[in-house]
Amino acid sequence: MDINLLIETAKKARENAYTPYSNYKVGCALLTKSEKIFSGCNIENDEIMSICAERVAFTKAISEGEKDFECILVLGGKEELQYTSPCGYCRQFMSEFCNKDFEIYMYYDNDKMDKKTLGELLPDSFRL
Repeated sequence: MDINLLIETAKKARENAYTPYSNYKVGCALLTKSEKIFSGCNIENDEIMSICAERVAFTKAISEGEKDFECILVLGGKEELQYTSPCGYCRQFMSEFCNKDFEIYMYYDNDKMDKKTLGELLPDSFRL
């Protein structure tokens, strides 16, 4: 895994974020086990139907037939990169397709990174 490629992919995706209400731009890079990278950015609207960068990347990958995921890198902020972690809805969404060992990298402050597993961020996912 080339972490620098994931960072650059997420930064580029963040440039496409549509955030006229919060101005909080998020980008991500989702790596599949087949070594494909899918990017995503957040897309807002003036209702509650906004979609997060992570779900954009996952839906792009899934719609292309990918269902085995290695890790995701997330970055975001209004201007400078701030610590940005997937929201609860995204964590639950990821749990449908990833096990508790799935790695989530949060890149911020232009040189810092934190890594957590999905199990750490969502210890008790909802299951029917």
